[in-house]
Amino acid sequence: MANQNHIDQIAERVERLLVRYGELQRTNVLLTQQVETLTQERDSLKSRLNAARSRVDALLERLPDAPAVQKDPS
Repeated sequence: MANQNHIDQIAERVERLLVRYGELQRTNVLLTQQVETLTQERDSLKSRLNAARSRVDALLERLPDAPAVQKDPS
């Protein structure tokens, strides 16, 4: 009977490990999806930032040069 009890304990532990393994797999899938979503969002934001930077640079190029300010010699 001692052997059977020991086998039952091992079987129960294996079952718990399998349940935990399944939970970790599901968590990993969710985290992988989240990383992919955030990566896409980051890439989109970087693209928008570069486009905005280009527009600002183009606007700055169109500004007339500022007249030179002369200092008062006094």
